[in-house]
Amino acid sequence: MNTRFLETFVTLSQLRSFRATARALHATPAAISLRIKTLEEELQTELVDRNSKEFRLTAQAEYLLGHAKAVVDATRRLQAAAHQSSAICGRLRLGVIESVVHSWLAQYIRELNVLYPELDVDLAVDTSHVLERRLHARELDMVFKVEGIESADIVSEALATYPLHWIARKGLVDTRKEGLNQRLLHLPILTFARGTPPQLALEDAVRKMANLAAVPLEETRITCSPSVAAIVQLVRDGYGVAAIPSLFVASFLDNGEFIELPVHPRLPSIIVSMCMPADATRLVHAAANAARQACANYCAQVDARYITSLC
Repeated sequence: MNTRFLETFVTLSQLRSFRATARALHATPAAISLRIKTLEEELQTELVDRNSKEFRLTAQAEYLLGHAKAVVDATRRLQAAAHQSSAICGRLRLGVIESVVHSWLAQYIRELNVLYPELDVDLAVDTSHVLERRLHARELDMVFKVEGIESADIVSEALATYPLHWIARKGLVDTRKEGLNQRLLHLPILTFARGTPPQLALEDAVRKMANLAAVPLEETRITCSPSVAAIVQLVRDGYGVAAIPSLFVASFLDNGEFIELPVHPRLPSIIVSMCMPADATRLVHAAANAARQACANYCAQVDARYITSLC
């Protein structure tokens, strides 16, 4: 539908004269009349009561007028937004979890610097729970966290999956002997911060493993940390085994210092999502587009066993 015809209808309803409407819209009365007739044909209803000696809208036109005004106003706002400066500048308050810091964050920040050199980024690294709270409080503009946020005020989009594996220092656990699960359950098990989806999934897996291996659950030890670097160092020190993405220890796996343990059940992958307010600014949407691209580019360069793009 031609929004110019809707604008003509709205103006005509206000001026209540074809001649006055023609002058206001810099057209001829005949052109205004043709626009109204065309609009009537599209809507399949009469808008002007042509049986009346005075100008009068039909009852149906009066009913439709509010809708027409809303469309015209929306069109004007769209045009105004389109003519705003295209330069993205200002400050982006970005919150990320450590899993992103240790993967594609650097690539993302570099891309932002290239695309939007006038954009400043304030970076906060924290747990998913804290980032979600700060996003709701409008202290952050956009966050990358584990899983999305169920809220009408927040838009969430899954970006990537990080498969979890059981990781240990070579020689800590003999994988050739039977009863691997039972021996593993007597070692400290390292994972992400308490209350996070990966930690909860690990607790469930340990509970099932302990039941099958006849190991009392109270004898198992799960050590939680929000720091990936701390978990990796503890594994290097032989403190215990870790349930983390192999991506974070790829170099140690390649040089043989770490090994992946063939433990069952397998742990569910971490899903990293991008979350932002439903009424996010143009700046935030621009940053979101760059995030999708940066994450996809990073995943294309990395073995799919480690991380997979969902963009």
